[in-house]
Amino acid sequence: MLNLDFGFLTPDVLSVYVVKGFLFSVQLTFIAMLGGIALGTLLALMRLSGRAWLVMPAAAYVNIMRSVPLVMVILWFFLLIPLITGRPLGAEMSALITFTLFEAAYYSEIMRAGIQSIPRGQIFAGYALGMTYAQTMRLVVLPQAYRNMLPVLLTQTIILFQDTSLVYAIGAYDLLKGFELVGKNFNRPVETYLVAAALYFVISFSLSTLVKRLQTHISIIR
Repeated sequence: MLNLDFGFLTPDVLSVYVVKGFLFSVQLTFIAMLGGIALGTLLALMRLSGRAWLVMPAAAYVNIMRSVPLVMVILWFFLLIPLITGRPLGAEMSALITFTLFEAAYYSEIMRAGIQSIPRGQIFAGYALGMTYAQTMRLVVLPQAYRNMLPVLLTQTIILFQDTSLVYAIGAYDLLKGFELVGKNFNRPVETYLVAAALYFVISFSLSTLVKRLQTHISIIR
């Protein structure tokens, strides 16, 4: 009835058009996750420091990023940076930097909750052993916070992977872009977008299942 035909989606077609986009989506997710967690942890420590000159800029950064749609941040960064620096970054590099900066705001809130979940007595115990604030955080608090918040951090990363499809706004060659080109070249956009949606679902659902199992495992350890 729908006259659908998926016969043109051969392994050769997928390898030519889709694999390149898939690899970039994975690369973007991985780099933005690592950079976002690192920067997010720094922002979380700044907000928990109790020093106004650290708390205020970190809080402003997180609140601004969380209040603006990601696609708007992508467009602003892609269009404004060349005007400021005088030379373009390129769509892929612009996407890598934008996603890292944007996701840091969300990872920051996750890490802040993780650090606050650690009993204050452990911090005082670190001080009693002669550790500085930085040593107590690095050796006592952060390892436990990362472990406690690992399922939430990974869940945010799955959302990050889904959001990589937004780089279409600046023309970056991601997974969705690959399927889009297949649809245009073979004049079969309905079939290609159906397959793209199915692939996103399979990847996201599989990763979510693994995260739930990890969460159960961590709960048992506790």
